[in-house]
Amino acid sequence: MPRRLTIEQTRQLRLRAQRLHPAAAQPGAGDLIRQIGALQAQELPSATLAIRARTHGLTVEDVRQAREVERSMVLTWAMRGTLHLIPAEDVGWLLALYGPRTIRSSERRYRQLGLSQEIREQAARLLRDTLTERGPLTRAELAGVLAPHGIPVAGQAMPYLLSYAAMQGTLCFGPERDGDLTYVVLADWLSAVPQRTLSDEQMPAELARRYLDAYGPAAPADFAAWSGLPVGWARAGFESIADDLAEVEARGEAAWMLKEQLAWLDGAPGAPVVRLLPRYDSYLLGYTSRAFMVDDAFARRIHPGGGLLHPALIVDARAVATWRTQRQKNRLVIAVEPFKPLDPAIIPPLEAEVQDMGRFLGQETALQV
Repeated sequence: MPRRLTIEQTRQLRLRAQRLHPAAAQPGAGDLIRQIGALQAQELPSATLAIRARTHGLTVEDVRQAREVERSMVLTWAMRGTLHLIPAEDVGWLLALYGPRTIRSSERRYRQLGLSQEIREQAARLLRDTLTERGPLTRAELAGVLAPHGIPVAGQAMPYLLSYAAMQGTLCFGPERDGDLTYVVLADWLSAVPQRTLSDEQMPAELARRYLDAYGPAAPADFAAWSGLPVGWARAGFESIADDLAEVEARGEAAWMLKEQLAWLDGAPGAPVVRLLPRYDSYLLGYTSRAFMVDDAFARRIHPGGGLLHPALIVDARAVATWRTQRQKNRLVIAVEPFKPLDPAIIPPLEAEVQDMGRFLGQETALQV
């Protein structure tokens, strides 16, 4: 019989898997991305804060160094056709998996924007040649390169041209310049990073293992929702590593986790784990339902609709508030808006979390509840 998990156990297991528990936090940004396989990054500042919540002692400059200097991670389009930070050595096989699928799924939008295949290929060549010659350039600068050739760049045309080139393996995001992200030629950016090679048969097993390592316990439908791949493909991924999995029952439904993670259930409960998660945090995007982490009555405080996901304060993996930042003179105020009055016992660890965010950002911070 599958082991039946309480809702508290499910939360705790997922907290550990996400490296949000202090015992599971990683020493470095590159180590973290390798461990969890991919980190949602449609907003790079939010992704940077997500790294803070899963590591010890890093600063925002350390994260920049990891991406721009060490190049242990790459910012590009991957799961669900959205931006992620992915391990540098895995870019090749992940683009081989996602690139063709994302391009096919975008065909209708390409037509709406007047981006025929001929135009997309011409744009990709121009982007590659220009970046090879001139080095990192911003989106606006690259639009200025394409427009004189009669290539549409207004509105959403330019982002779609850039993502098309990225999905083909032509370019990726490069360093920031004066607050703007630039683009670079992928092969040049990762010239010193050996790429892992996986066959089509190996990819489902590898991605399934990485997903469960970071999100288990979960079901194939959760894996499909996170990855953007068909449920049948996700189910095949689980089946390919079945010998390494333990079946459990979570919220009355079958779920699976890596056998090695079962040991986490034996630990004695410790002090409350309090984390400030940024907008679009991976923890909020890894499952078909967020019911385990936020009560239905407050769900729209986290996900109001329109693709938005607000920052969340979680206590032992359960969302209990949203939060926002506001500038007051020379300090950054973290304004927490609880769903219900907060337990006084979590105020000290919450204050510590606010102070750690200040340390990470190199700014004076204060808590406001």
